Amino acid sequence: MRISFGQYIPGNSFVHRLDPRTKLLGTLAFMVFVLLIKTFSAYLLTAVFLAAVFISAHIPFKYVLKSLRAVLVIIAVTFIINIFFFQGKELLWSWKFIHIYKDGLIFSTKMALRIMSLVIGASVVTYTTTSVNLTDGLESLMKPLKIVRFPVHEAAMMMGIALKFIPIFADETDRIMKAQTARGSDFDSKKFMARVKSYIPVLIPLFISAWRRADELAQAMNARCYRGGNGRTRYRMMKFTKLDLIALLVFLAYGAGIILFTYVFKTF
Repeated sequence: MRISFGQYIPGNSFVHRLDPRTKLLGTLAFMVFVLLIKTFSAYLLTAVFLAAVFISAHIPFKYVLKSLRAVLVIIAVTFIINIFFFQGKELLWSWKFIHIYKDGLIFSTKMALRIMSLVIGASVVTYTTTSVNLTDGLESLMKPLKIVRFPVHEAAMMMGIALKFIPIFADETDRIMKAQTARGSDFDSKKFMARVKSYIPVLIPLFISAWRRADELAQAMNARCYRGGNGRTRYRMMKFTKLDLIALLVFLAYGAGIILFTYVFKTF
């Protein structure tokens, strides 16, 4: 079980050198643009945009597949539900109570493409940004919330720690499953209850390991006299550069293209 989300890929590309705040805001804008998409031509533009981002970041194509593998079940379930329950005018196939319409097929395909685009776009941030930089960027963007006494530093730190531990727990789950397989557990059984029972010996040690790691992290922070974000300084200061301006212009061009292909040209 290899989960790539949350994994950082070292590099010195254009995307790697962007300010983390630029990447976070860009990802948020990208998600909004994707949610506005209604045409296949706009999804094609999104695919070209994502391909250009991955190429400029020097991220191998296999990581795109790894990002999607974790949500294949969600994509499949969403596609099936929409294709069976969405009604339209032109009936393509019918059997007893099952009816598949052309509009339902088109809508289901667009929903699957939307989920894939969102997952791939969000994964670029974790691939090209360290957990420390992500935490600093989140904290900087959430600073206005301090007016209402929101614990900005603590919230950003928790998000950073959660992202950092995703690949760690994925690897640990993989090791535990291999160990249980060697002891006779059958994770590929055709019987549903048998598969559920086989995962119990995995969840218990994984929960214990997570509790132990959390306790060790808390002790390490206490030993270093961690007292929150008050008075803390940073070794490296974040600042916007010309690269961030270029990235902003690229995002604006992509957003303009989405609006044109979705609301102006209204192509298929």
